[in-house]
Amino acid sequence: MAENRARRIAKLIAPLRVEPGTKVTLAKDFDPAYKAGFLNKKDGEELLQGGVELLVEYQARLAAQDTWGMLVCLQALDAGGKDGAIRHVLSGINPQGVHVSGFKVPSAEELNHDYLWRYAQRLPGRGEIGIFNRSHYEEVLVVRVHPEILDRQNLPAAAKGKGVWERRYQEINDWEHYLSDNGFKVVKLFLNLSREQQRIRFLKRVDLPDKNWKFSANDAKERAYWDDYQKAFSEMLSNTSTPWAPWYVIPADHKWFARICISGVLAHTLMDIDPQYPKVDAAKLKELAETRVLLEAEAPAGAEPDPFAASLAAEAAKAEAKKHGGSNGDDPGL
Repeated sequence: MAENRARRIAKLIAPLRVEPGTKVTLAKDFDPAYKAGFLNKKDGEELLQGGVELLVEYQARLAAQDTWGMLVCLQALDAGGKDGAIRHVLSGINPQGVHVSGFKVPSAEELNHDYLWRYAQRLPGRGEIGIFNRSHYEEVLVVRVHPEILDRQNLPAAAKGKGVWERRYQEINDWEHYLSDNGFKVVKLFLNLSREQQRIRFLKRVDLPDKNWKFSANDAKERAYWDDYQKAFSEMLSNTSTPWAPWYVIPADHKWFARICISGVLAHTLMDIDPQYPKVDAAKLKELAETRVLLEAEAPAGAEPDPFAASLAAEAAKAEAKKHGGSNGDDPGL
């Protein structure tokens, strides 16, 4: 069953991965309206639930092992669906093990450091999942589209002259390689939204009172730079998808499918880490056995000495009966 699940996930996300070293032209290479032919929205809801359950299981193991950490970088244009994806995909996960960081206009203190400094302050610890809702890639996206921002970063002339973006690509790749070498997986998701879908979602924010708070006139004004952003995204994907931190381009026109893809990429990464609960030594096992005897002796008259063990035995018997009853063992989840 686990192997079937892994194969299904790999099949789902394979078309989304930007192979390291390839030159990407976003409009030509990735369709924002793409949907896997073997899925519809109704089946997708079941798959998403299965993916969420898988993430819950692996996140608990990640936290218990306390060896690996995972950094998830979410990039998208406005209305790309980042916030909704975080809510849906990570529902049920222990909030103590997940930290979401959003990055706004840099503060005076942040501008007084190198451009990666403020992102380094928010990195996850071992056993944790950190989510950057917008990330250090803003430094080669919005800063590139609006070069006047670069002038406000207090940089020496040589650091913002010719070749600045190529240098930043290399610096970011090196930083992510360093994180990967030290046990922190870097997962990079670009939610690829079409211009028309963005227009429709902006109108929804204008038309619905409960969504008015989401709308900013500046977001709509940024549409004037659509082609500049598409070029910046294409260059980013071409130059920073690496073997240790590849990009996945998530088709974002259909929110239900985007969320399935995101859960698939995260599950694939966690399954690749394959964190395990720590094994206890013989002394600890002896202590546990002695504790069980003491607790069982305290059971009230007529009560099951160990109700949990009894329920586990019943579940195992039921599973065995189902197995011999001809179940094909299909896994409804991711």
